Amino acid sequence: ASSDNSNSLSGAVYVYKRTGTTWAQEAYIKASNSEATDYFGEVVALDGDTLAVGAYLEDSSQDTITNGTTASSNNSSNDSGAVYVYKRTGTTWEQEAYIKASNSEANDYFGNSVALDGDTLVVGAYGEDSNQTTITNDNSTASSNNSNSRSGAVYVYKRTGTTWTQEAYVKASNSEATDWFGSSVALDGDTLAVGAYKEESSQTTITNDNSTASSDNSNNRSGAVYVYKRTGTTWAQEAYVKASNSEATDEFGYSVALDNDTLAVGVRDEDSNQTTITNDNSTASSNNSSSASGAVYVYKRTGTTWEQEAYVKASNNDASDVFGYRVALDGDTLAVGAFGEDSNQTTITNDNSTASSNNSSDDSGAVYVYKRTGTTWAQEAYVKASNNDASDLFGYYVALDGDTLAVGADYEDSNQTTITNGTSASSNNSSSNSGAVYVYNWAPSGPLLMG
Repeated sequence: ASSDNSNSLSGAVYVYKRTGTTWAQEAYIKASNSEATDYFGEVVALDGDTLAVGAYLEDSSQDTITNGTTASSNNSSNDSGAVYVYKRTGTTWEQEAYIKASNSEANDYFGNSVALDGDTLVVGAYGEDSNQTTITNDNSTASSNNSNSRSGAVYVYKRTGTTWTQEAYVKASNSEATDWFGSSVALDGDTLAVGAYKEESSQTTITNDNSTASSDNSNNRSGAVYVYKRTGTTWAQEAYVKASNSEATDEFGYSVALDNDTLAVGVRDEDSNQTTITNDNSTASSNNSSSASGAVYVYKRTGTTWEQEAYVKASNNDASDVFGYRVALDGDTLAVGAFGEDSNQTTITNDNSTASSNNSSDDSGAVYVYKRTGTTWAQEAYVKASNNDASDLFGYYVALDGDTLAVGADYEDSNQTTITNGTSASSNNSSSNSGAVYVYNWAPSGPLLMG
């Protein structure tokens, strides 16, 4: 990869491939119109041989999709944002499309969130400003109205062959200024979940089977999640989801994950001091003595009806742990990142419901893995970095597929430039905030192991 540093914060993406138990770099990807402060790679989504990369601070004024290998060099629409799609053939990656919003404007932050499943791509733009409260299906238009500042929008794209086109432009049914609809997105088949973590209603229930949502604004930044279902090429709202203990500044929907009929919602600033999992009901703690400890809510769909299945708190719950900052879901396994967790443990605790109560490694971070049996969720593992250090923010990102878990540590400090295949990690701290990724796998019928 390039050692040139002349394009500050332009961003890059690195692709790795595993053969057996050995990981090796396959590609180093830069935007075809790479410029300083574009933040290319701030978010990524991967499905098979297709990769989507968000650059939410990209600046071009283009409002169309370029299917091919080029991208605009125009910089007249500051922080409008863009998404780049890449396709792998054999071991070679090539740009397939450069996507701009059909109503692209400055400060829309298009590409702040992305989700990908097969030939469908979803892009969030939490800074989009229109006052529309409906879904526009089956065309390439979007509202040019700007009267609802940072209400947010989501765009759905469909690939036919190698050509991407817009399928839908989605606005919240109770869209209001500063809701940040689209701040998080998750996609599985024909189901889409969208987080709006600054939404303000005081509702504490789920609204199923219609296109309405509360117009109440008495619960500042309580947050909401909207679920949409596609029939043919038409998207419609299926549910409007609020936390059963919804409170101001909880930011419900900061992260979302979706797999089949299960939805997980991360709430980084939820405040209860509970240290257990509440299964099989619609209740959650009303205690607020553990500020910004965080929580995760799991929902299950039966037919077209969503209901709460579990309310999950960390077993070593502490204030400011931000448990739920990231969530990942695959089948009956849930992974939760808590980058503000503080213990100095450097091992993985498998097969029980305990976690360290030590707080001597401030903001080192942790990841918790949960397993569902029937309708009951239980902790399966508590994961700490093997080179745990304060302020590493381990758990800032999490990704899960099958028996493999990947964890990002945004501020890890080692100067290593190679991959360690095995269970150790560098204790060097000479490259401040350079970052690292840790990969874990489940041994057959065994514990979670660093790989």
